[in-house]
Amino acid sequence: MKLKVVILSTASIAVLAAAFTFVPVTLALPPAQVGSLPPATPPAGMSIYALPTGEYEARASLAFRGGPWSEVRRFASTAVLITHPKGNVLIDAGFGRRVDEHMRLIPALQRSPHKALVAVADQLRAASIPINKIAAIIPTHVHWDHISGIDDLPDVPVLVTAAGKRSIDLGVVGTEVIKSFRNIKYQLYAFEDGEYLGFPSSHDVWGDGSIVIVPAPGHTSDSVVVFVALPSGVRYALIGDLVWQSEGFNLPAEKPWMLRRLIGENDQAVHMDIARLRAAVQKYPQIKVIPAHDMSATSSLPGLLNTLQ
Repeated sequence: MKLKVVILSTASIAVLAAAFTFVPVTLALPPAQVGSLPPATPPAGMSIYALPTGEYEARASLAFRGGPWSEVRRFASTAVLITHPKGNVLIDAGFGRRVDEHMRLIPALQRSPHKALVAVADQLRAASIPINKIAAIIPTHVHWDHISGIDDLPDVPVLVTAAGKRSIDLGVVGTEVIKSFRNIKYQLYAFEDGEYLGFPSSHDVWGDGSIVIVPAPGHTSDSVVVFVALPSGVRYALIGDLVWQSEGFNLPAEKPWMLRRLIGENDQAVHMDIARLRAAVQKYPQIKVIPAHDMSATSSLPGLLNTLQ
């Protein structure tokens, strides 16, 4: 009898503790200094486009701590095309033509019902943009919903860091899909450039400040943030899965504990990078933050096919 009471009491405490991790709590962030706005000379005609490739649904409570259980959020899977005279670049590749096959490779707990739209390769074709005019694909990280479309673009170089490539080679959890691809043309890059808006190092893709990658190894060890500066003066921070919905950044609020542990996030690194970005946006409001899965944020970018119609 005593053993049963102990078991029930322990189970009750565990349930209450788990429930508490969904209660609204404003995320306490470390201090962050961002310095001056980095110079950029984006060429005339440079532009940015969203290529929505699919979506899936999740409760808001699973997207950020304090989100209502009653609210269902549409999670975007969107690639971003940046046109540039030195070479067009894709940030992420979204759902590919074989996304259903790709999903079977990931752990069952991470699968969710999804709706596939038009794959990146097919959107480029519809827009009369030859695949050989894409200079590179830069994944914000290599989880399946960001890289499935790479499978349809075998001749396009995929930019990764040495650490990211090592994770793929070792088959680290989360790399199951990209590791299954054959004949990917990996191109390694390093963060050889200086500090950028509080991030300790950076990589300037074309040397003009228009596309700059910074390390953000919190959500995954290979995660990055990509800063884009347009000729209009508007700047974007494409933050991948640093947060899943804009509330995670604006409130701020972290992802629920259970999901952070399932993914293996580095909480300290995530908090620091959110702090850096919030400080940057507060000081330089021309920077617009785009979480990869926030439908309203990705929809604020001009759609490639809509723009051409």
